[in-house]
Amino acid sequence: MSVRHLRIYLNDQLALGVAGRELASRAARENAGSEIGAALAEVAAQVTEDIATLEAVMQGLAVPRSRVKPRLGALAERAGRLKLNGSLRRYSPLSRFQELDLLLVGVRAKRQLWTALRDLAALPQRVPGVDLDDLVARAEAQIDLLEPCWVQAGLEAFGNLEQPAAFPA
Repeated sequence: MSVRHLRIYLNDQLALGVAGRELASRAARENAGSEIGAALAEVAAQVTEDIATLEAVMQGLAVPRSRVKPRLGALAERAGRLKLNGSLRRYSPLSRFQELDLLLVGVRAKRQLWTALRDLAALPQRVPGVDLDDLVARAEAQIDLLEPCWVQAGLEAFGNLEQPAAFPA
């Protein structure tokens, strides 16, 4: 990976992280007082820490932080609130499901980020002290935390009162 490509990739991932943090924080507030809300609050806090880690990696690699891309990530999250959810003025079960769906996509992308930096960009040699195996495991733990919430939200949104016969891992 060239330095130029690494700079672009890391700044793109930073923007996605900011969008994910904003989404997780807002979804946690919307679901406060529930098990899903607690899971979302935990993920939001961890995503905040992951962004700080990514920024430290960027600093360690002397990769300049884009001023524009993180702002675009936050704006994209706000624009995403305009999606149709079956309710004009309030949060709906479909809102919860779609947000969890997006968060799972984002956390899986973050797992790929840490894996790419570990295996493809030789980050352990370039920035010692960053435990990429731990960051990959943390992303997997976030997926494990969010998936049952996603299933529950899907059952609530779509009215299916029966559990799926088998949920793929």
